[in-house]
Amino acid sequence: MVAQVEILDPAQWERYKEIAAREIARHGGRYLARGASPEVDEADWEQPENLQVNLVAFPTMEQAHAWYTSPEYAKALAYRKGAVRRRLFFVPGVDEPGRPG
Repeated sequence: MVAQVEILDPAQWERYKEIAAREIARHGGRYLARGASPEVDEADWEQPENLQVNLVAFPTMEQAHAWYTSPEYAKALAYRKGAVRRRLFFVPGVDEPGRPG
């Protein structure tokens, strides 16, 4: 999973992160990058100053989707709505079964 976030409300974002991290771990996910400031070499947009990127690996796409649709994660989403502008991508890994080669 790739999340690109522009932070609008830092206090609310901290509450979201606390719940989300717990639920990510509960669904088998682990952070590869958390709160990283990207170095952009190619882009046709202005990078916001408060932009962060999170990368999370889940064992399977099914577990990633189970995390995202879980009632527990829904509690975190309530905090996220006013905290950030976000783009969220689910991307199959190279070892994901059924992934086109």
